[in-house]
Amino acid sequence: MNDQFVTCAKCGNKIPLTEAITRQVEDKLRQKLEADARLKEKEFEQALAVKERELREDFTQEREKIEREARKRADDKLSLEFADMRERLAEQSQQLESAKGQELELRKRQRELEDHERNRELEMARALDVTREEIWSEAVAKSAEENQLKLREKDLQLDQMRKQIDELKRKAEEGSQQRQGEVLELELEDLLQSSFPLDEIEPIAKGKRGGDVLQNVYSRTGCRAGRILWEAKRTKNWGGDWISKLKEDQRNCKADIAVIVSEALPANINTFGQVDGVWVTDFASAAALAIALRETILQVTQARIAGAGKNEKMELLYSYLAGPQFCQRVEAIVESFSAMKNDLDAEKRAIERQWAKREKQIERVVQMTAGMYGDLQGIIGTSLPPVKTLELPQFDSAQVAL
Repeated sequence: MNDQFVTCAKCGNKIPLTEAITRQVEDKLRQKLEADARLKEKEFEQALAVKERELREDFTQEREKIEREARKRADDKLSLEFADMRERLAEQSQQLESAKGQELELRKRQRELEDHERNRELEMARALDVTREEIWSEAVAKSAEENQLKLREKDLQLDQMRKQIDELKRKAEEGSQQRQGEVLELELEDLLQSSFPLDEIEPIAKGKRGGDVLQNVYSRTGCRAGRILWEAKRTKNWGGDWISKLKEDQRNCKADIAVIVSEALPANINTFGQVDGVWVTDFASAAALAIALRETILQVTQARIAGAGKNEKMELLYSYLAGPQFCQRVEAIVESFSAMKNDLDAEKRAIERQWAKREKQIERVVQMTAGMYGDLQGIIGTSLPPVKTLELPQFDSAQVAL
């Protein structure tokens, strides 16, 4: 059987008829399969789009439902929180009002306590002033020779002394050594004259033996109680023969006490002290030492008058004056006055602290004076005139019985 050949439309070659038919059938099948595939693909895409749209609608509805439920729960929670917050705010407002009322009450009580405290302090200060004034007035009126200290005038005297010391320091920087010494003598003379108007201050002329200034101590009754011989030295170094020379001058002028006022002091003395029976002091402590020594002379004179004819008591009194106990008493008094002077110069301190410290110092001076009075009373006995402010109060027998 002879095969028939046909021309291929694609390649133009002669191919068998069966092969050509087979190719045509394959082409039609492939075209049909491709068409079916495209149709199915299109249907799948359409179905997929429909499903996607349905899923989106379901998702949107579910999301809206969830959002509605969430908003509802949030609204319910916020409502509860707002209600709780309103209740808490109401409670806090009530507590705040109550606290404000308590604070106002506390502040009112605090002001009342402060007013009461101020009034109490004022009353105590007034009572203290009245008591202090009464004690002061009684001591000034009845303390005889002790009034010579003039506690009421201490501020003025110390201020004057401070001014005089400042003026002396200013003048001390001028002139020659001899002239500076003369200025110191004049300042010492002015200081003694202004501090003790009842005494007789005798300047000793240059070239004449007997120191620089002789102070005749007089009591308020006009009786001369004793003498103090003053020697003023203004040199850079302490002189070794000053003590012996002044003691010889003391014997010649029959002075009870000899004092050297010098810028240069012995190595073992800072402000004042005794060297072989002679008092040595710097100018800053001279006024306070003069007050103490003058008071001592007046006390000794009073004791001598009270114990006239009693040699044994005079010996005891002399032993007391020459002993260390009397020196300690004088040093304590001078230190107290020096401390008061330093306190007055400290202007930067508060006035309340100054007053408290002065009060303690005055109490110390009174204690030292009372101690001296007790020592003299123990030596002299009942012959010593009593000082009422330093004696024990007398009790009535009826009161003692009670």
